[in-house]
Amino acid sequence: MTTLLALAPLLLVLGLLASGRASALVAGLAGLSATLIAAFIIVVEARGSEALAPLFLRETAAGLWLSWHVIAIIAAGMFFHRCQQARGSVGAGTLPVNARRLWSVCFLLAPFAEAVTGFGVGYIIALAALRRLGLGGLSALLLGLYSQSLVPWGALATGTTVGATLAGLTPNQLGLSSALLQIPIHVLYLAFYWRLAREAGIAVSLAQKIDDAIWTALLLGLIWLFNYYSDVEIAGAASTALLLALRFWRDEQPDGARLRSALHANAPYVALTLALCATRLVPPLRDFLKPLWAMRPFDNQPAFAPLYAPGFWLVSIGLVVVWLARAPLGRVLAETGRAAWRSCAVTLAFVVMAEFYVGSGMAGTIAEALRAVAGRGAALSVPLFAATGGFLTGGGSAANAMLMPMVTALARAIAVDPAWVAAVQNSICTNLTMLSPIRVSMGAAILALATPESVLYRRAWPLALPPLLTGFAAIVILLVRS
Repeated sequence: MTTLLALAPLLLVLGLLASGRASALVAGLAGLSATLIAAFIIVVEARGSEALAPLFLRETAAGLWLSWHVIAIIAAGMFFHRCQQARGSVGAGTLPVNARRLWSVCFLLAPFAEAVTGFGVGYIIALAALRRLGLGGLSALLLGLYSQSLVPWGALATGTTVGATLAGLTPNQLGLSSALLQIPIHVLYLAFYWRLAREAGIAVSLAQKIDDAIWTALLLGLIWLFNYYSDVEIAGAASTALLLALRFWRDEQPDGARLRSALHANAPYVALTLALCATRLVPPLRDFLKPLWAMRPFDNQPAFAPLYAPGFWLVSIGLVVVWLARAPLGRVLAETGRAAWRSCAVTLAFVVMAEFYVGSGMAGTIAEALRAVAGRGAALSVPLFAATGGFLTGGGSAANAMLMPMVTALARAIAVDPAWVAAVQNSICTNLTMLSPIRVSMGAAILALATPESVLYRRAWPLALPPLLTGFAAIVILLVRS
């Protein structure tokens, strides 16, 4: 009975999302309400009614604090994006399509935009760039999905930060292991990319495939290095930004005028990347800002230093952009509020729900039940849970908040390394957001496609294989070695 009670909120959320009749916000609020009821019943039976008030206060406060780290970046990222829109399109124009430009859009430009702002903004930018290359229709929709290929570091790694905290890891630990899993995932992504490029009518020669593979290896190597030597939150943005600059110099061979035009068009992104890299990679600046006014009310959760937080730089540079563009700040703030409130509310609901799952012991109860039914083979359910969570929620923060407590509790119950199980959960759920109905329907709307979603998914479903195959292989290796 206790197991069914603990499992009911998760099943309720998954059922509501799968039905297509409830938004992520409605599902999150319903899941949170069901979690509170189940947690209170379980705690009263196990510890008595006097334990309810301390549990409620402790887990609510912890959930609110962890949510704030994500919400601060969601709101700041949306504000930065709206400031860019207020600035207007600079340097727009049509470019002739070729295989080099296509790879840069799919694997660098769009993932960079997603790493900085998140929540599908990279997909919007990808589709705009693909249309500038003369691509449209189903081919553009499918190639645009590659904007989500580095979502473990999307929105400055908010999903990875939430997942790491709930798994009892540092964000860098989870980022490093996720970066290693991203290697086989990207190898398979690249193979599907060449197929999609060919179907779009873009010839990719053997020499170009070798070139693509080398640059993909450079990208993955840089992501690992930034995770190792710096903070996880800038690993995606810094790696893609550096390679974008190198590719632009090599492929476009710009003269002085074109170089100045490109720098002017991308000035806010350049400034943001430099600010984030400086505050993370320059020891005197990092050591000064990181502890400055830092707040850490919970020992097992990250501190928040206002001048070190990415949101500070997103907002600061955004304000400069608005001022230079002479755009009305009130309008930008109103647009930001309308765009960001739902994502913030979804994050809040799922993260608080996750905290109650941990604090009440419900996650451990489910893990023990899975172990009793399937033994160590229960670990093979982790990739399926992760894929379902990422697909249905469309966001790493919500999916990790919903599932990370359960899968790491399962790992401990069956004596499998919970850090690597957390990495499998994080990598699969974030990568599967590219196929979420939220992303696919967004692309169809932007491209004005009348194609039924069933047809779209018949073409897009192979993009689920790279993370799923990698996740299952990683779990099998863990079971064999432990």
